[in-house]
Amino acid sequence: MRSEKVFFVNEITKHLDKSDYVYLSDFTGVSVIAISILRNNLRNEDAECHIVKNSILQIALKNKVDSFDESWFVGHTAVIVGGNNPSGVAKVLAKFSKDNENRMFFKGGLLSSKRLSPNEIKALAELPTLEVLRAKLLSLLGEPASGLVRILNAIPQNIVNVLQAKVRKEA
Repeated sequence: MRSEKVFFVNEITKHLDKSDYVYLSDFTGVSVIAISILRNNLRNEDAECHIVKNSILQIALKNKVDSFDESWFVGHTAVIVGGNNPSGVAKVLAKFSKDNENRMFFKGGLLSSKRLSPNEIKALAELPTLEVLRAKLLSLLGEPASGLVRILNAIPQNIVNVLQAKVRKEA
């Protein structure tokens, strides 16, 4: 292999090692300006978008996973990696695709060395945000405690109600 090719494979391998996930997307028909906007949006999620040659990507992925889908290497390929929120990055990509008349679409990806189909990545994009999930979890954790307080408060309240009814009856 030529030294330039080895250099590019090593660079892509470094990018692939940055995160637990890799999204592959076809960007045929998307303008350079739009790709720059996508990169800025991904930067908010600490993610990166790299345009790579399919042959280089194929060699780099062989070092990372045992098997992959050959359809990933058809057309123009963008590799999206980085950040700690795979769902948030998928949301950014899905919104970008929608805003650009679906010119950019998912080819597939990897999440912790598990292959992802385009539909699975779309499902990740539809998940609630991390903040919403945390808020729901906290409300669920607080629910049993507040229920217990209501039950414990109901016992003295019932005694007061019975005594009040007795007083009214005698009066």
